[in-house]
Amino acid sequence: MNPRVSALVSYPIKGCAGTPTEVATVTPTGLRHDRSWMVVDADGVFRSQRNEPRLAVVRPSVLDGQLRLTAPGIEDLVVDVVPDGPRRPVRVHIWDGVGVDQGDAAAEWFSEVLGEPSRLVGLPPEHTRPSSGEHAGLVGFADAHALLVTSLASLDGLNERILARGAEPVPMDRFRPNIVISGWPEPHTEDLVRRMAIGDAEFGYAKPCVRCAVPMVDQDTGKRAGPEPIRSLAQYRRDPGGGVTFGMKAVVLRPGSVAVGDEVLVERWSELASCAAEPA
Repeated sequence: MNPRVSALVSYPIKGCAGTPTEVATVTPTGLRHDRSWMVVDADGVFRSQRNEPRLAVVRPSVLDGQLRLTAPGIEDLVVDVVPDGPRRPVRVHIWDGVGVDQGDAAAEWFSEVLGEPSRLVGLPPEHTRPSSGEHAGLVGFADAHALLVTSLASLDGLNERILARGAEPVPMDRFRPNIVISGWPEPHTEDLVRRMAIGDAEFGYAKPCVRCAVPMVDQDTGKRAGPEPIRSLAQYRRDPGGGVTFGMKAVVLRPGSVAVGDEVLVERWSELASCAAEPA
């Protein structure tokens, strides 16, 4: 079976729940609206499920220039997107930039949900943030790269190991991917892709995705539910630089449009893939 797109998910607000879609516009910084907003603390530092797992149950939706925010135990909020307005200094890991403040109503809503003073910021029109890796690209408020690509084969392989330990398998949403690919027979085939075309867009490999504690957060409850999958990944997916890996970070080489069901055309594989294919 030829590899195809099994799922597409954008995450409008960094750290919050994703929005599955059948068709997605691919911009230079990833799927449209992906990580276009983020929640920051009083110092402008991004809030993440690493420290605020409850973000997982915040479900944002974007429609006609408005953001709708829903979460259990609090009234929904609809706010107009502020595309250009007062700037606030913000930080994502080691990157320092600015965000457009989205107003007091959104700030009060997130502050109540998280129990800590918070503000919501959006990408300013002038935002240009380069990403690094084997292919360079651009990125919005994501950690470091435009997209995360995973495959069903990788999840199946991981869950076989988790089940063998007597633990419960994990769903794909624990890894918060943008593009999920079906049809590859071997787990972690995405690690070997260097360039691929989907729809009329093109993507380039940046680096493996080193995982933090977020995959141990139940995305339905917003509560930590470890030690899986990190415990099992540590048995066979250790990164030489530290941590464990699952999925690959990608950049946009050519914007366009992608859809669930689109064929994945690998234009170039890594040298490791070429060696593996050679007869002994």
